[in-house]
Amino acid sequence: MTPELLAPAGNLKKLKCALLFGADAVYVGGKSFSLRAFADNFTDEELAEGIAYAHERGKKVYVTVNIFARNADLPALEETFRSLERMGADAVLVSDLGTLSLCRRVAPALPVHISTQANVTNAEAARVYCALGASRIVLARELSLAEIAAIHAACPQLELEAFVHGAMCISYSGRCYLSDYLDGRPANRGACVQACRRGYRIQSKGKEGWCDLEGDAYGTYVMNSKDLNLSAHLAELAQAGAVSFKIEGRMKSEYYLATVVNAYRRILDGGDAARLAAELDCIDHRAYTTAYALGENHDTVLADGSQEAGTCEFIAVVVSQNDGSVCVEMRNRFFEGETLEVLSPGAAFGQSVAVLHLRDAAGAPCEDAKRVQEHYTFDCALPLREGDILRRRRARADAAGARGQR
Repeated sequence: MTPELLAPAGNLKKLKCALLFGADAVYVGGKSFSLRAFADNFTDEELAEGIAYAHERGKKVYVTVNIFARNADLPALEETFRSLERMGADAVLVSDLGTLSLCRRVAPALPVHISTQANVTNAEAARVYCALGASRIVLARELSLAEIAAIHAACPQLELEAFVHGAMCISYSGRCYLSDYLDGRPANRGACVQACRRGYRIQSKGKEGWCDLEGDAYGTYVMNSKDLNLSAHLAELAQAGAVSFKIEGRMKSEYYLATVVNAYRRILDGGDAARLAAELDCIDHRAYTTAYALGENHDTVLADGSQEAGTCEFIAVVVSQNDGSVCVEMRNRFFEGETLEVLSPGAAFGQSVAVLHLRDAAGAPCEDAKRVQEHYTFDCALPLREGDILRRRRARADAAGARGQR
């Protein structure tokens, strides 16, 4: 059985994008009680629409309610669980025992998944959550493949979900207090400002007094983690017992989501894993790591604080195609005569498209598509479909020059 591919969706548009590009399920957050308070997130009406949209396509929607709750949150949490049960959400993700107990009592038909914030790192914890009514555990990202296999062997009836791609947190299973301490925005209630990504000035006192310890000219990045990438180890992860492969990034762009979901979908479906792994360089990202999947790893900190620019640039989204021409919504500037590449869940993936006879929204010929989100049309015989993405390959020098951006 092929594992589930689970993608993030920060809003309704991203939900539809993730499902189009091959996700089997998405995880989303409502306006309250989610650990991504700065994502767009979903109103109740949007949640209902997103759940219906997914179910029409045989896909699933899991809803995050994974803050660490206070007493004052409980009445509203109770209504949230009842509402999600009525909407037909496929599961709710929770972090603490109180919210788990409350959900099982007030919404018994709503499946419960235990969030990675609960940092389940051993078989005994998994057994306890299973006995309390959880149907799935989102495993702590600190676990190795061997440890995952041991948890599965001890509790085979419990579904195991594991992260395979995305940003990592320097704190144990993301349970961080730094954001709250420095900025008054508690990460454990969804308001993390990613203070760990900042450069810090560190001083050491020696015989001659205090002196600075510097990583590079930009600062010292002692808490900035590399990004997770397990695309080369999916078969091993499935063999260890994981039934759901999770991509991080509810605040990431539509282009990021389409690129990553498309790559993992094609790898899971038997595509050329080496070639498809290169797709994961098409997005802006930090240096990649396998984290702890293969065992102890002391090379997970990104000492220079930089992100690498992707090898491709997001140019436009296909709106429609008619009579040999394609209508696109512009996202980055492009020009008459240039050649673009197709990112698609279909057969057009990886093919090239020349921009010929470019026309603006009024139908007038133009040479420069420079108005953001305006609809442009140009000749195109290649069969494209709504939601396909056009991108531009960056020259090596362009990508290298953008690497130091902070």
